[in-house]
Amino acid sequence: MLYYLIITLYVLVCLLLILTILLQQGKGGDIASAFGGGGGSQAVFGARSGATLLTRATAVLAALFVIGAIVLTVYGQRGPGSVVGGIEGPPVAPAPAPADVTPSGNTTP
Repeated sequence: MLYYLIITLYVLVCLLLILTILLQQGKGGDIASAFGGGGGSQAVFGARSGATLLTRATAVLAALFVIGAIVLTVYGQRGPGSVVGGIEGPPVAPAPAPADVTPSGNTTP
């Protein structure tokens, strides 16, 4: 039960992380500015601006993503070793004794 709750929260964090990344604006670091065609005094990855709410939310969700991955890994290793680990197999039946094959009747040449 706890495992499914952790997985549900992890999937929710993943979806929120995707949403916050897609909502962010580009920093102006396209390929033209990387090779000197960007003009101005911007760095390769664009001008540095203050951290916005989306940037902070992305950092928090990324940290929760990593922590959730570690928790699920540790929790998954402590579980049972196999899906059928606690089930007993069918009882083994003893092998039947070989039948005594003797020729019946008259065996004269």
